[in-house]
Amino acid sequence: MKPKSRANGTAITEFILLGLVESPELWPVAFVLFLLAYLVTVGGNLSILAAIRVEPKLHTPMYFFLGNLSVLDVGCISVTVPSILGRLLSHKCTVPYEACLSQLFFFHLLVGVDCFLLTAMAYDRFLAICRPLTYSIRMSQTVQRILVAVSWACAFTNALTHTVGISTLHFCGPNVINHFYCDLPQLFQLSCSSTQINELLLFAVGFIMAGTPMALVVISYAHVAAAVVRIHSVEGRKKAFSTCGSHLTVVTIFYGSGIFNYMRLGSVKLSEKDKAVGIFNTVINPMLNPIIYSLRNPDVQGALWRLLTGRRSVS
Repeated sequence: MKPKSRANGTAITEFILLGLVESPELWPVAFVLFLLAYLVTVGGNLSILAAIRVEPKLHTPMYFFLGNLSVLDVGCISVTVPSILGRLLSHKCTVPYEACLSQLFFFHLLVGVDCFLLTAMAYDRFLAICRPLTYSIRMSQTVQRILVAVSWACAFTNALTHTVGISTLHFCGPNVINHFYCDLPQLFQLSCSSTQINELLLFAVGFIMAGTPMALVVISYAHVAAAVVRIHSVEGRKKAFSTCGSHLTVVTIFYGSGIFNYMRLGSVKLSEKDKAVGIFNTVINPMLNPIIYSLRNPDVQGALWRLLTGRRSVS
């Protein structure tokens, strides 16, 4: 699409989000499903946070990071789903230009912190299994807080970079977004000006934000696997793998959906598949995280049970 005007600013003041289903008859079904997913996600993650807070056994670096991850999951789904529920109730599909950019910023901020936090959790598992004698020193409370602070700083820079980049584009033609939330690939398609620099920026920053952490995760778990193989006790191996299995599952889902969504720009036309991936990014991932960690972890299960029954830990 060629630009219609060279005037500063944008000619479009709002976008139209088509949502997941275009048929009005299916809107009540979509509303119920999204509402249930939101309640399960918020309830599950807040339960994890409460369990970590009241259970002394869970006052360890791994659960400190897991608690931060739960906060991010609540924030991530709250950036997108409440607005979806509001549009389904009001039958209003428009979203102001400023609100669209705000949603884009906060979504990439929270997802970016999630990305670095998963890397910090992999580093924690590496130290716990491969460097147990120096673990308490290398993963002190100060180190934990520094890792979280650096994660937020890097993610903020990434989100601000993309938001400012989008704000420099001109939107003067069609304003219909075939998605249920505002994101970079969909906005690139609607721009009247060239998005080549923005797409190059997305790939370059994406390599730093996703490629580097993913490489660090792979390196960490390569060392962990080598250390576990050297453990002679079957019970010891099982325990070591059990502490890593939940994290590896979450990492696989997170990076898999992210790579599919952002690394295909310019290769294929955006389609209904992108909506499915969007559901994974905004709904499924935050909802699965507390389920995966609680189902595979007896300490979390015990803490949740004592929390529900009002009992106190004996330790």
